[in-house]
Formats: sequence, structure tokens, C-alpha cells
Amino acid sequence: MTGPNPVDRGKPGSKIHVLTDGGGLPLVVGVSAANLHDSQGFVPLVTGIPAVRSRRGPRRRLPVKVRADKGYDYPELRRFLRDRGVVPRIARRGIEDGERLGRYRWKIERTLAWLDGYRRLTVRYERNGHNFLGFLSLAAALTCWKKLPI
Repeated sequence: MTGPNPVDRGKPGSKIHVLTDGGGLPLVVGVSAANLHDSQGFVPLVTGIPAVRSRRGPRRRLPVKVRADKGYDYPELRRFLRDRGVVPRIARRGIEDGERLGRYRWKIERTLAWLDGYRRLTVRYERNGHNFLGFLSLAAALTCWKKLPI
């Protein structure tokens, strides 16, 4: 062998996590190491959801249901959501195929494409993670501002 294994997951870099509403507008964004599993960034995203004003009653803090792909299929995450009154709609590993999630997954992919439209986010130029997260938050805010009707 001349070098490291090409399928080694211990690679440097960063991964962008985005939690959106039903229409694809980013509500919460986060950054983690590229070699970290997706499920480890799920709990901070869900706890970081801002309060949403409703027409009647108190502000809604958590969504009614959360849709996620097979990478988030863990009993701890399902229990975390159920304890907070959120219905988990997570594809089960080895049982369900990813075809049914395609109806909802494209909204997330579109949101990531919107965020990739900002040059500072396509290639990470920032060495400091706080600066990169700041640019990501700014891009999410600009995306919401452009897409919301005035």
C-alpha cells in the first residue's frame, strides 16, 4: 500500500447541518467536523429551534413532526423526539428504502444548494470555525429574507 485507505472516513474538513421548515427555509444551521456522524449533530439542531409565533395561543417551540433519512435512525434520537412530543418520521435502516423520503428530501437538497450559492461556503476559507458558522448563519438569514414574501 502506498497511502491511506481511500474509503477512510477520518478526513479533515467540515460538514454543514441544516434544519428547515416544511417549505425549505433554514431555521437552524450548524457546523461539525467531517468525520463526525450526522446523528451527533441532530440533538443540538432540534434544541436550537427558535420559537415560532402562531395566530392563537403560545409560541410553538417544537415542530409537530420531524422527517429525517436513515442516518438518524437510532432509538436514542427517536426517544429524544417522543419525550418532547414530536413525531419522528425517520426511515428505518434495513427495512425501508429511501424512495419514500424523496418527496421531502428535495427541499433540504434545494436549501443546501441555496446556501452553496454563497462563495464563502462552497470552499471553506476560514480557519476559525466560529467565523465559518457566522458566514453560514448570515447566508441562512439572507436566504430567508430573499424567499419570504414581503
